[in-house]
Amino acid sequence: QVQLVESGGGSVQPGDSLRLSCAASGRAFSSYAMGWFRQYPGKEREFVAAIKWNGAATYYADSVKGRFTIARGVAKDTWYLQMNNLKPEDTAIYFCATESHRQRNNPSRTPKDWAYWGQGTQVTVSS
Repeated sequence: QVQLVESGGGSVQPGDSLRLSCAASGRAFSSYAMGWFRQYPGKEREFVAAIKWNGAATYYADSVKGRFTIARGVAKDTWYLQMNNLKPEDTAIYFCATESHRQRNNPSRTPKDWAYWGQGTQVTVSS
């Protein structure tokens, strides 16, 4: 059974940093992009960041570019989202996910193209 487990969410003040982690199990994901999405109350999930299946490229939403960094972990099928200079508008539930298409050249930014999802972790940025 495939399982994605996130950790690292919490409550911080504007300008602080957080690091989200995701660990996948149940199958091999080395040929699939890994990513992060977030969801505001009453809104659709939106793309935050992704890393290409081979780690050769990373992709970011304009709203987080320069502040967030996605990276694969040393352990197999783990990845991270380092979030720096957090803003109140970053407050959301964050989900890690793996893409549906094997070795896709450019990861999709559409949630329906992502096959497996974590349970979500709350990030709250408030003074």
